[in-house]
Amino acid sequence: MAAATTTSPWRAAFMLAATTGVIALSFGVLARTSGLSLVMTCAMSLIVFAGGSQFLAVATIASGGSPLAAVLGGIVLNARHLPYGFAIAPLLRGPLWKRALSSHIVLDESTALALAQPTPELGRLAFYACGCMLFAFWNVGTLVGALAGGAIADPSALGLDAAFPASMLALLAPLLRRRDMRTAALAGAAVALAATPFTAPGIPILLAAAGVLAARFIREETE
Repeated sequence: MAAATTTSPWRAAFMLAATTGVIALSFGVLARTSGLSLVMTCAMSLIVFAGGSQFLAVATIASGGSPLAAVLGGIVLNARHLPYGFAIAPLLRGPLWKRALSSHIVLDESTALALAQPTPELGRLAFYACGCMLFAFWNVGTLVGALAGGAIADPSALGLDAAFPASMLALLAPLLRRRDMRTAALAGAAVALAATPFTAPGIPILLAAAGVLAARFIREETE
């Protein structure tokens, strides 16, 4: 895979974007069957453009959680993009407005693909190719899924109620190769599970952020 990213960033970007488009389709279906309108569903993908946060927001609202819990959960989930921005900043050029616009496509995939390139020029190409393709595929997938979801009366009959957890696992799977990340995920899941019977919908997900403390302990133990 490393060789593919250095010789053909376009090909690697397309493969990542195509996979993301399938996940976006499930998001579109889930959002519509959870009560969001077609316009709201598509606007979320255009403006927010963060898969995990979008799934989280829809799941939180659908389960009766408050919009505040959905927003706070999204902030916690996307906090990882801050170091991504610092890592990718040397590759970005141009005026402030252009770099600010480029921040909309600072993603796990675009950052990883860009940093895997052997030169800054290829890194810049990979970043924009991957980010722009992901944005296009994500929004097209959302639209197709939203149109299909509007015609489904009972998503649970088709198993679509499992789309959120399944998609989140797909998004997080690459991170679980590391021991500290697995520890954080398991600890966070345990906290959320324990808090679910006693807190409002959406709050357990926020409390699950405490799992990073366990990951920090594991990292210090191994250093």
